[in-house]
Amino acid sequence: MLNRLNSLYRYFGSAAAATMSPKKVTIIGSGNWGSAIARIVGNTTKSFPDQFDPQVRMYVYEEIVNGEKLSEVINTRHENIKYLPGKILPENVVAVTDLVKSCEGSNILIFVVPHQFVKGLCEKLVGKIPADTQAISLIKGISFDKNEQGVSTGGIERGGLKLISEEIKEILKIEVSVLMGANLAPEVANDNFCEATIGCKRKAEDGPLLKKLFHTDNFRINVVEDAHTVELCGALKNVVACAAGFTDGLGYGDNTKAAVIRLGLMETTKFVEHYYPGSNLETFFESCGIADLITTCYGGRNRKVCEAFVKTGKTLAEVEKELLNGQSAQGPLTAEEVYLMMKKTGLDAKFPLFTAVHKICAGEMKPAELVDCLRNHPEHM
Repeated sequence: MLNRLNSLYRYFGSAAAATMSPKKVTIIGSGNWGSAIARIVGNTTKSFPDQFDPQVRMYVYEEIVNGEKLSEVINTRHENIKYLPGKILPENVVAVTDLVKSCEGSNILIFVVPHQFVKGLCEKLVGKIPADTQAISLIKGISFDKNEQGVSTGGIERGGLKLISEEIKEILKIEVSVLMGANLAPEVANDNFCEATIGCKRKAEDGPLLKKLFHTDNFRINVVEDAHTVELCGALKNVVACAAGFTDGLGYGDNTKAAVIRLGLMETTKFVEHYYPGSNLETFFESCGIADLITTCYGGRNRKVCEAFVKTGKTLAEVEKELLNGQSAQGPLTAEEVYLMMKKTGLDAKFPLFTAVHKICAGEMKPAELVDCLRNHPEHM
């Protein structure tokens, strides 16, 4: 009997210790946004040593910058000289160039890479992470598979649409939350006051820990359960920002941009409600919703690229290369994926702004025709 009691004690004691042991955190991605988040997470993990392991590993795709390996510069001078120059990273943020090694033993994975790379990265991690690992995606995009119907359990045909969080969960078999908001990376890196929204389906279970990981005096977090809406707002606002950039390039003023923002918001709410019914209207008024839409339409990279696209007559790829220093504008790709999905489900005519953005980016419509498309918008009927 005594031996059995000792065994039970060791079992439950070890389980409790595993539950209470500090969580190891890995940031997958080291671009502009990933490095800005690393500044936050590097500090919050040090502030809560009982909850988090103090070392934060950051997966870095190795590059040579000015004759030096980027990872070595980060680990010695604590600065991402290519994507976030002039900003010092906490010394406990360690660059690791091997994806699997960067995630080894990690309990929380923070995904912050261009959305087209998610599938390949996740496939490399299958069977290489702890079973109790959870992820949080900061990626503003969606996945589209033209060979899938994407029918939900509720019978809603999504035409191949898959959220990034769904893609991560499907491949890695782990819980995935999302973080979105009005968060231009340079301003976050400058410690300017801003807000963000965490969408967490297991809010009571995972929400408090995730909030503690990101919440600071100048990066204020609110946690909601409506994760699908949070994520779709983050993706679709980039499409609307492209439209705002086109109008800027054409010389229209703030009245026109305000109309684009309003119509874009209406299309976003209808898109979410059709493809993921049951959203909470209040979520659209969180930082992930209207706030992110406004800031992206005035200051984001998608607006900037699309304005230059109109003014210069160069291709989107040329403008992106010239303006973004190796980063990518997610709006045109998201617009294409959204359009293909809407076309497949026969709903493209109901979303004229989303449709026009894709056609302009694809060279099927002139930018000057955008406003003509909006004049007969369903919201005016």
